[in-house]
Amino acid sequence: AGTQRESSTAAMESVTLLSPVTALEFVEEYLISGEGPNLTVYNLSSESEKGKKHSQSVLQNYYIHGIKLCRISCCKTTGTLLAVFGGKGLTVLQFSACSQVIQLQEISQLCELHDWIWDLQWLEGSSELAFYLGLALGHNSVVLYDYTVGQPLKEAHCEEKCILYSACLVGQKWNELVLVSGTVFNQLVVWRMEGRKNDEGRVKAERRISGHNGVIFSISYLEDKGILASASDDRSLRVWNVGDLKGSEDSHDPVECLFVLYGHQSRVWSVKLLKDYIISIGEDSACIVWSYDGEMVHNFKGHKGRSIRAVAVHEGHGWVVTGGADTGIRLWKIMDSKSQERNLLQLNFSSTGNKGVPKALILVDPSQLLVMTDAGSIYRYELPTRQWELILEDPKYQSYSLIETAKLPNSSVICAIGNIMGNIKMFTLSNPGAVLEKQFYEGKIHSLNWVVHERQDSDRCSLFSSGPDGVMLWLKVSCHTNGIKSVVEESRYVLPMCKQRWHTSIAFLPKGGFFVCGDRRGSLLLFAAAEEGRGSMQKSTLKKAEDASQSLSEPCAEEPVSILFGLHGKLGLTSVTFHDGYIYSTGRDGCYRQVKVEDGQLKVLRSLKACKGMDWIEKLLFSPEGHLLVLGFQSTNFVLWSTRTNEKLHSIHCGGGHRSWSYSSSLTNEIFAYVKSGDIFICQSKFPDNCQPIIKECLHGRELTCVRHLARLRKPNDDVIDVLATGSEDTTINIVSFSESTGNISRLTTISDHISSIRTLAVVKGKGQAKEPLRSPAILFSAGGRAELECYRLEMGYDGVRDEVICQVVHLASHRLDEHWDHMRNRHKVIKMDPETRYMSMAVVDDGIDCVNGSGDPPCLFLAAGCSDGSLRLFVMTESRRKLLLLAESFYHQRCVLKVETFTYQLPRGSSRVFLCTAATDGSVAFWDIGHVVQRVKANPGLTEKHHQPWDLGSPVSAVRVHQCGINSLHIRRMEDGCHLLASGGDDNSIHVCRVSWEASSEDPSPGSSRCTGVASGRAAGAGSSVRVTRGFPLPSPHAAHVTGLRILRPDLLASASIDQRLTLWRLGEGGPRFLCSKFCHVADAADLECWEAEADGSCYFALCGLGLQIIKSVP
Repeated sequence: AGTQRESSTAAMESVTLLSPVTALEFVEEYLISGEGPNLTVYNLSSESEKGKKHSQSVLQNYYIHGIKLCRISCCKTTGTLLAVFGGKGLTVLQFSACSQVIQLQEISQLCELHDWIWDLQWLEGSSELAFYLGLALGHNSVVLYDYTVGQPLKEAHCEEKCILYSACLVGQKWNELVLVSGTVFNQLVVWRMEGRKNDEGRVKAERRISGHNGVIFSISYLEDKGILASASDDRSLRVWNVGDLKGSEDSHDPVECLFVLYGHQSRVWSVKLLKDYIISIGEDSACIVWSYDGEMVHNFKGHKGRSIRAVAVHEGHGWVVTGGADTGIRLWKIMDSKSQERNLLQLNFSSTGNKGVPKALILVDPSQLLVMTDAGSIYRYELPTRQWELILEDPKYQSYSLIETAKLPNSSVICAIGNIMGNIKMFTLSNPGAVLEKQFYEGKIHSLNWVVHERQDSDRCSLFSSGPDGVMLWLKVSCHTNGIKSVVEESRYVLPMCKQRWHTSIAFLPKGGFFVCGDRRGSLLLFAAAEEGRGSMQKSTLKKAEDASQSLSEPCAEEPVSILFGLHGKLGLTSVTFHDGYIYSTGRDGCYRQVKVEDGQLKVLRSLKACKGMDWIEKLLFSPEGHLLVLGFQSTNFVLWSTRTNEKLHSIHCGGGHRSWSYSSSLTNEIFAYVKSGDIFICQSKFPDNCQPIIKECLHGRELTCVRHLARLRKPNDDVIDVLATGSEDTTINIVSFSESTGNISRLTTISDHISSIRTLAVVKGKGQAKEPLRSPAILFSAGGRAELECYRLEMGYDGVRDEVICQVVHLASHRLDEHWDHMRNRHKVIKMDPETRYMSMAVVDDGIDCVNGSGDPPCLFLAAGCSDGSLRLFVMTESRRKLLLLAESFYHQRCVLKVETFTYQLPRGSSRVFLCTAATDGSVAFWDIGHVVQRVKANPGLTEKHHQPWDLGSPVSAVRVHQCGINSLHIRRMEDGCHLLASGGDDNSIHVCRVSWEASSEDPSPGSSRCTGVASGRAAGAGSSVRVTRGFPLPSPHAAHVTGLRILRPDLLASASIDQRLTLWRLGEGGPRFLCSKFCHVADAADLECWEAEADGSCYFALCGLGLQIIKSVP
């Protein structure tokens, strides 16, 4: 109201939309999905064509909630007719696919009804080509609709006047059409269009079916069986025997509830009846397949977040496709009970005449198993023939023994066993009688590990053993056709002092002459590998003829060159793997970590977790495609977790990991063997047929709260790639790439270190110590719930070998207010801060500040954060020290600080003054002069190395109230004349634009003066200067709801976004903002707006996040 408008050619177009998938349908082997107003077709016909898609906007400003195929045969119709509806909108399209070219041709224009459409049914018309539509509407009425002319022909109303939550139309002709409606009164009401009417002309209800304790969200009818299924708010499915609904009104038998199904943990959104199965999806992100006996056949879980919104079934292929609120689409395979069940086999070891009780086992490959008993016997079990064979027996290895095997590149299998007396015996499986044995230690052998080095010959392998006093031997073993040829002691190493002093895993690094070692204390160690030219004095060749009484005096043992002590806690490190240039370690702390060797030292890059409750990670497996599988234990279950599909591939109850067990897999099957209750159990399963589990990758499982532009990259083909970061209520950050030429968005990596929701992100572009020349570095700060603040270095670039954009994440520092309080001195004198404090907004304070400390390290970064406890907090972070330090704070606002921005005034003689701008829930904006804090940090370069009592920021230099209530959006931009332009948007639906200038009095000290010490005493900083807000231009009602995003694109152009799903451009001038253009956005509950300029044509990209992510381009 009251805004001026001007004519302009400016326009905006949607480039990319990631929104919840709300509708799915199959047309032969093509999958059609409804994503916002867009209809997207995925080709699933062959492996080579999978992933190809065609997308088209068909419903303008409506979300697609249903897709119905015309299944009425007509010889004159080419292609397949689709009716697409959502909200009050309806359109009819013709789908055709010729030579893999997909076409969606509009048959009717978008039609708008007077009520919401709950269901749609194709009906036979008066001629071959004249089909009609039956539309079930939201207030229990049905419309006969002629889509060719866009007009309703008639409408029938039920006597039950209420709002519907679901509807199901049955029949192909108007005179036989029956509606089963799910009412707000938890009932199913059955009525027919040509049924008896009451005095008001409304059709009487034919049947009323009760039983649910909540509203009914979905109804499905299977005519062949005469059964009806309903899904409800009460978390149940009910299956009813209703007979033929199209029959005569007087011929119906009583309705019988066949069974009630409980399996979902939350509300059930939809149900489908198939010939052999019942499919249900729910708010718990589960898709459950039921049999008609009421048994759960499958429970598919792979979507993130709270809901699966849509489901489609291809019965011919046994495919179930689900679409989630996480914007992802998953494909599942329905298998019969025989093909999906795991073959659990108990070997009954003692009953076969074998000696002893099994103590240790290992799978050589999926076809053979080695078992060692407490009697010192080793047996081989052939899985295909189920035959046992005794291959070795030695009483010296009874009671306590270790067994390890390795398969060499020449297909030979070599085995080593160790005992409590320090003996190691080695042999090949092809000739177990030819053994080589020697006593290496005067005491127990704690661990053995075979390592096949790629630089070694195909008949050689390395064996690492740990004995008493932390001594670790590296033995080089050579084989020939008749057995072990030789064993050479390459080197001796000593492990760090600890209680349990032995190694658990070894991995060679391909470059640098190092190997990494994990130990039982949870530490990761880096050792220098022995050189091939080491003198004979440091080696001893072991032959069968060597004297067993040879001296065990050891040469000088080498120590690790780098130690990450207790990296995985006291429970131990379980495995070390080298993959794609990085070291990965796993442990019983439930984490796996990515580590890199830099300058001869180990440096942790990231710490990651698998699924919830998986506290014991044993090993990482990398598929040929680079996908990561996590192998470990969740309570008493063995679990194989896929990080790509976010699901448990296997969960086997075995009693836990404190037992001997082994896992092996091949291209066709996988084996898990374990010892339990003195016997051996083998769980064997076959891999299912190759089907694509992920049709469309998910983004976030909850609402997006923030989005930031990180970098712009250029591929060799001149395609421009933008890299974005998104934060969400699901506690994760996604780093995604956006192609400006195709509009495709791909997820690069996910950061999941936060323990609570992420509210805000802050980015410093082009900073950070990039380790590779072709990568663009950036520093990313993230913060949100539980007073948690994290900092990362991102290195983004293009990998020409893989032809993809990559992003390497390095975790730099973290900070939590409750942990900070625990380290404070005299904390008993201070009120403990609330651990539930939430960071609402962050801003990197003038990323150009040159605050280099005396050691020549990279400059410090200052970060300002507004908090829910009413405080403004200022942090400093130095990348080289990987530490975030709380410098100063102020509780001036006394209420939640919603937004923080920073700006700098350039002063004569090249100096500057740094300011903060904060906005709170009372509609006020405050300005803070923090130049003195910056100068004080410059004067104390060692400040970040010690514990620090936060200074008092004092009071702002100026404050003004510009809104009636909370300010949800704030942006400030420097003008050409040195002043700044400030724009704010609030909960009062208004926008306020004003000019900000700074004035210094004669008493205002210069930067670096002695008055900076006033911060510690609590005096108001900047008392001699003032910030003036002039020439304000309020816009009382530019939007119909809260303004949640503002960006000043240029001194004459402003962009605003709101909960009303409008993105609007405003021209800024002397007379105030003038309306340019507006674009309806399909992201509900918009939370943040990010903008960046296109590279060539002067246009601008807008990223709007909320319940989804949409990228819009302005066309100048």
